[in-house]
Amino acid sequence: MLSTPPGTRPDFSCFTQDRYNSIVKYKTAFYSFCLPVQLAMHLAGWIDPHFHKQAEIILLKMGHFFQVQDDYLDCYGDPAVIGKQGTDIEDGKCSWLIVSALAHATSEQCQILQKNYALSDPACIQKVKGIYKELGLSELYHSYEEKSYQELTSLINELTDSTELPAAIFHGFMKKIYGRKK
Repeated sequence: MLSTPPGTRPDFSCFTQDRYNSIVKYKTAFYSFCLPVQLAMHLAGWIDPHFHKQAEIILLKMGHFFQVQDDYLDCYGDPAVIGKQGTDIEDGKCSWLIVSALAHATSEQCQILQKNYALSDPACIQKVKGIYKELGLSELYHSYEEKSYQELTSLINELTDSTELPAAIFHGFMKKIYGRKK
């Protein structure tokens, strides 16, 4: 799952939306969302594969939403609230922010990102964050968050109206993660 093995510089050609989506799907969405809910469904006697597939559709999207939030909070969250200082930039992680930055940056901005990303030097971290600010990634994130919330709410209502899946389970998760600060 490592995009940048320790002690190496990132291969920015791998920092694509497709790669990011794969990382999120298998690192977060299945592990943190699908598995616990589907296990609970089995324990509750909900064994119909159709119900599991319907739940998985919602949970994969929810897991993606959650990971994008986590990436954003790693950079912009208050350490006193989230309980840690974010290190995605210096760790060279393939996060939503760097993937979005590389997709929207000019060639000059890309060069600055590539020169300064995955370095522990505070000046380098600030240069990366400066590019993020120039590109309006905070605003892009908030737009993504609102759009995702609306899409997930609609999907939850649509799928649970057409099946026996209880919408309250999924709305409960959304209530916990939407707008979270940690």
